[in-house]
Amino acid sequence: MRLYLGCPIWSFKGWVGNFYPKGTKPSEFLREYARRLTTIEGNTTFYAVPAQRTIEQWVAEMPESFRFCPKIPKAISHEGKLMDYIDRARGFVDVMTQLGTRLGPMFLQLPPRYSPKLFGDLGAFLSAWKKDVRLAVEVRHLDWFESPHNESLNQLLADHNMARIVIDTRPIRDLAGDASLAGSSYESLLEARERKPDVPVVPKRTADFVFVRYIGHPQMEVNRPLLEEWGSYFTSQMQEGADVFAFCHSPDNLIAPDLCREIQKRVSRQLNIEPLPWDGIRLDVPDQPNLF
Repeated sequence: MRLYLGCPIWSFKGWVGNFYPKGTKPSEFLREYARRLTTIEGNTTFYAVPAQRTIEQWVAEMPESFRFCPKIPKAISHEGKLMDYIDRARGFVDVMTQLGTRLGPMFLQLPPRYSPKLFGDLGAFLSAWKKDVRLAVEVRHLDWFESPHNESLNQLLADHNMARIVIDTRPIRDLAGDASLAGSSYESLLEARERKPDVPVVPKRTADFVFVRYIGHPQMEVNRPLLEEWGSYFTSQMQEGADVFAFCHSPDNLIAPDLCREIQKRVSRQLNIEPLPWDGIRLDVPDQPNLF
């Protein structure tokens, strides 16, 4: 069992000088990111399938212990019935498996209109999925969270050893502390509320791994009680032998890496786990090139 922690992006100039060293160039962002955290939500693949050259570059910049979790393209997930695009999905899997050991679970994010009425389509798609490639599924239609659909979905995923994604947007629903936010931060919080689904948080492990997307508040103190909850949950699942993939977002992304570090601290109090690579890096000491 392992704890993988990451963010939804790596290309963010706002991290230069705090998360990344001063002077870091955009072309160096992925390398620096992968030297600090252990996984990434591959949201870029939602919009386009990466070219061969891009895959090779990612492999070169990510250590073998890193896990890239690609999001299935919207041309597959958001066009109606999934089985209409199964060949396209298989082609995407073939491309992404070139990441080798660096490939983590892929994730299928279904649109809000994809309801339990399409249960048969989802079941057929999961049955056709390549068995040795981990998959996590995120549903957003609220009927999936009601009986009997909730239980049927859990059983379907368990039958295929696929994870049910939990997305926790409670921090950005809570108004606590918002009055003290600066104008741009408050606006980004409101925008995040509009973008992210307001769905129940019901952790249910249906696979040998856990996949959680935590949408944090821009003020750390608002997050702390919820991070305690998740730290305890992740610990319990790891004690049962599960891998945990936890992705931390925030409305402006500035504190997303810090949220990862806070989770790491909470789990490490209860389990003997490896430190984040980030912990061994001094921000004020840039890497020296190896001349030999």
